[in-house]
Amino acid sequence: MNTIAYEVDGRIARITLDRPQRGNGITLEMPGELAACVEQANLDPAVHVIALAGNGKGFCGGYDMVESAEGVAVDGEPGSPIDPATIARNHDPSGTWDPMVDWQMMSRNLRGFMSLFHSDKPVVCKVHGFCVAGGTDMALCSDLLVIADDARIGYPPARVWGVPTSALWAFRIGDQRAKRLLFTGDLIDGRTAHEWGLAVEAPPAAELDERFEELVDRIALTPVNQLVMMKLLVNQALFAQGLQATQALGVFFDGIARHTPEGYTFQRRAAEVGFKEAVRERDQPYETPQSPG
Repeated sequence: MNTIAYEVDGRIARITLDRPQRGNGITLEMPGELAACVEQANLDPAVHVIALAGNGKGFCGGYDMVESAEGVAVDGEPGSPIDPATIARNHDPSGTWDPMVDWQMMSRNLRGFMSLFHSDKPVVCKVHGFCVAGGTDMALCSDLLVIADDARIGYPPARVWGVPTSALWAFRIGDQRAKRLLFTGDLIDGRTAHEWGLAVEAPPAAELDERFEELVDRIALTPVNQLVMMKLLVNQALFAQGLQATQALGVFFDGIARHTPEGYTFQRRAAEVGFKEAVRERDQPYETPQSPG
């Protein structure tokens, strides 16, 4: 494992995103390693519940986009194809874009995230600091979220260059609140996430670990067979609402979002000034404080 730490603590399997120096940024490896850990927990008869968390200052800052976003030179020549993610994101706009390249990459990433959703055993996710962009895919694919009251969660790439592939926002918080977040890319804090039903608890940051452990320990008391049945029962309601079709659309739209005129402009700016500065410039017009709550 290069991106994730895994350990079993009694009836609890602990999966921890472990790239703290990069804000636990998602690489091409991470979704596959995540799925492997989930499968290991599901096959372990001693494990009743999975605890998902992030190492360092925050849960997850989204995809580690520095290499892929900065990989296209200013003159438009494509950068070196580091991996399939780079090939998909660093398309030269003067050439032909193959949407199936995007589909092959992002659908596999989504499968990794959805291993949490499809896991036989419940997944409880602890969010501290920040959970943004692709990081929200893992959080929302979990069964329950416990979020620190001051943590920030949302999908800023809705402003340019991204669409949430897990497409779970409307299922988790309803269509109106999902639109409120995705039309603006705004973030909400843990308190608002709790009020909106996204989180089951939003304790003060100093109490986050204790409250999270109390919930995980309580779930671990329940027999595994009962947990599996309860999860299958509730998840079926989401499948009946069309989750699979919605996610297919989300994956396609995510690829399209990186190949719009605005998407190419953003990527070219990242190549000129660096990804972080391009994001700062993208977000600057939205800086007037306004609480989505």
